[in-house]
Amino acid sequence: MLKVDYEACTGCKVCEKVCPFAAIVVVPETKKAKVLDTCTLCGTCVNACKFEALSIERRAISEEELAKFSGVFVWGEWEKKEDDNKIKKVVLELLGKGRELAEKLGETLSVILPGYNVEHLIPELFHHGADKVYLCEHELLEQYTTDGYATTISSVIATEKPSIVLYGATPNGRDLAPRIAARLALGLTADCTGLDINESRQLLQTRPAFGGNIMASILSPYTRPQMSSVRPNVFSKPNPDSSRTGDIVRVKVNLSRIVIRTKIIEEIVSKDDSINIEEAKILVSAGKGIGDKENLKLIEELAQELSGTVSGSRALVDLGWIPHPQQVGQSGKTVAPTLYLALGISGAIQHLVGMSGSDTIISINNDPEAAIFKVSDFGIVGNMFDIVPEFIKQLKEYKLKKQDK
Repeated sequence: MLKVDYEACTGCKVCEKVCPFAAIVVVPETKKAKVLDTCTLCGTCVNACKFEALSIERRAISEEELAKFSGVFVWGEWEKKEDDNKIKKVVLELLGKGRELAEKLGETLSVILPGYNVEHLIPELFHHGADKVYLCEHELLEQYTTDGYATTISSVIATEKPSIVLYGATPNGRDLAPRIAARLALGLTADCTGLDINESRQLLQTRPAFGGNIMASILSPYTRPQMSSVRPNVFSKPNPDSSRTGDIVRVKVNLSRIVIRTKIIEEIVSKDDSINIEEAKILVSAGKGIGDKENLKLIEELAQELSGTVSGSRALVDLGWIPHPQQVGQSGKTVAPTLYLALGISGAIQHLVGMSGSDTIISINNDPEAAIFKVSDFGIVGNMFDIVPEFIKQLKEYKLKKQDK
């Protein structure tokens, strides 16, 4: 229930201007806000009222009300690449998992796609499993803002009543999902590594807990939708089916600039952010066992010979030897390259969470009991400073032989 504090209400009409559903008006006679029956409890007016005259009273909903929520939704995050908008890879990964969840529930899989001039992205979403796309186009959504996107997506969720909503745990996803959860008074399980449907048709959300030492299974039995965020590379991207199509729902976006409290003045891409280990096919990853920062040159040389990318454990980031965007692990990035070389990495659970999905893992460590060997396809026990130079030598000789042919 949306409640109005009549003593605090000044009749400023901000709530009337920002409501996406024209569900609140200021009565001329009383100069106080009045809530209409069309209110969806999306929370946009509450967020905009600077006098705190509006509040939402929510309660755990009954089983009958829970049954009214249906469908799996995914936030269709996109990014600018080479002067064009492109769907982020994590969205396609979530569509693969979302398709699996939707089929277990016997429900549809949909994407909420906010933006401006993004309609050309829809076919790719259909090809990767979406049944329906809610297209939310508005000039104020051309660039990501917390307020603009939270208002738009909250409105769609409040109207359509999905059972499950999934977000990529990207920088913007980590900003957006909690805001929507708070606005709609919903639970949110962050950084999930597993999603499934249990016998009660509830979303079983699995994530590391207590510093990654245990895996917790979390339910949201009393609220809907159930919301989760998932890191890139946790789930596999499905093979596209170019014959698939679906329904496009064009959402009328009623968005006012007064709702958006921030403005992007300039975008600066740092040199550190230009290295994207999440999309790398080959990663040469170093741990504290390399001993000295100067030894990173050996790691970099091996990565260069393999046409790979350098990454590392948290220990190296804490020492300031590599930048944080190149960190693999629970507090870094989750990666799934074709080849992952772990050099001098012991294999703490926090690191394993971030790289165990790699296709092939090769580890070099002088400790035969190192935990990294438990997830490795190939393990070499020995001094990496004897082994890595031999690797580099063999690679160079192989390339020379290839050139001679």
